[in-house]
Order: sequence, then structure tokens, then C-alpha cells
Amino acid sequence: MITCFIRYEIDPFKVDAFEEYARNWGRIIPRCGADLIGYYAPHEGSATTAYGVYNIENLAAYEAYRARLRNTPEGQANYAFSKREGFIRQEERIFLCQASAPHAPLVKA
Repeated sequence: MITCFIRYEIDPFKVDAFEEYARNWGRIIPRCGADLIGYYAPHEGSATTAYGVYNIENLAAYEAYRARLRNTPEGQANYAFSKREGFIRQEERIFLCQASAPHAPLVKA
């Protein structure tokens, strides 16, 4: 299993549009085959950094997932929405594998 971290640089005056974009992916991504962890919008600190995070089996599964994403009408519409509204300034992807598992149980203070 690998995890894809997407780092976005977004327009700080269009966070609401990014959040709509993120909610749309929340419906689309799982149907296209990736295990969506979530999208994260600015809250405190940087007003221009946002993230999308999901798990996928391997890079071959990622390529198949991306093809499904590109070919679904909802995916095409969400891409078009981001282009039309111009809230994404830059987007970078990195694939990582978890190195810390297994974790100890959470201790609540």
C-alpha cells in the first residue's frame, strides 16, 4: 500500500471554492478505486497550503485509478470547475509508504 499526498498551493481568497472541489472528490475518488483519507483546507498558519491524501495499492493501481478518474463525467466536471474558478495555483504529488506501523494504542489524557 502506498499513500499519495497532494500538496496544493491555493488562492487564499478562494478557499470556499477549494472546499467545494474537495467535497466533490470525496464522492468521486472512492468510486474510482482509491481509499480517500481526506482533503484538508487551510485553517491556521499558511492560508495558501492545502492537501489531499489517499491510499492506493501500488503505482499500477494508481495509473488505472487515474484513467477512471479522467473518464468519469463527475471527475471531468470537477477538473473543469478548478480550471474555471482558478483557485489552484500549483499542485504536487508524492507517494510514500508508511514506516511507523504498527502503532501503539492511543492513550487519552
